[in-house]
Amino acid sequence: MSTLTATAEEPRTTPARPAYRVTGRRVLASEWAKLWSLRSTWITLGLGLLFLVAFGLIAASRYKSEIGSGHMDRDFAASTAVSLSLFGTNFAQLALGVLGVLVTAGEYSTGMIRSTLAAVPRRLPVLWSKAAVFGVVTLVVATLGAFVAFLFGSGIVSGTPAAMGLSHAGVLRSLLGAGLYLGLVGVIGVALGALLRSVAGGISVLVAALMLVPGLISLLPSSWQDDISPYLPSNAGESVFALTHDATALSPGAGLLVLVCWTALALGGAAYRLARTDV
Repeated sequence: MSTLTATAEEPRTTPARPAYRVTGRRVLASEWAKLWSLRSTWITLGLGLLFLVAFGLIAASRYKSEIGSGHMDRDFAASTAVSLSLFGTNFAQLALGVLGVLVTAGEYSTGMIRSTLAAVPRRLPVLWSKAAVFGVVTLVVATLGAFVAFLFGSGIVSGTPAAMGLSHAGVLRSLLGAGLYLGLVGVIGVALGALLRSVAGGISVLVAALMLVPGLISLLPSSWQDDISPYLPSNAGESVFALTHDATALSPGAGLLVLVCWTALALGGAAYRLARTDV
């Protein structure tokens, strides 16, 4: 009887379960793994890099051929090695911005966002981590592409009036500015994907903001254009990496500030919807 009582009074022990905590570092690591597990990431980043380098080299080659023939296109007459090398920026921004939309809106289309937010109930760290990871990746890829395009492009136009080297004033600032601009475009794409939760909708708004709206603004009276055009995302971004500026363009610092404000506005809208509405 005493043996049975002693056995019954022994405390029951359950195996201890490991404690998992959601930390910023772990959320970043998760988003990093998800980004590189997608085939579209490799393809679209490669396209963005290809557009940036290839179109820059094509522009430099065209300049060299025209100046040698003596029939210079008026648009190319005042070109520099920097402007020629960064000619592909407008094409690269579409590829990188679209990939940013896919990073967030793609999870909504597949339903994977439910699993993501179940693992990170506070929600907003997911958005910040997606934006940070993709922004840094885009910044690195775009900066690399800008320097590669310039190094090869400056070699093509060597010996012409457009020739420049890295030691020329403003060249490093322009190349780094191009990478920073494309990195922020990628973050804007991430924010639009999270805000609209639709791949088609996010891409449509991105293309409209970067390409269609500037074209429509050009139809307005000149006085209105001068007041509105410099503050559009694409024009503000162009002032960040442009080597020279006219009277209507923003300075590099002011252009960067305007672009950061657009990025913060898009992220703020995405954060509000993510925190306030169901997925």
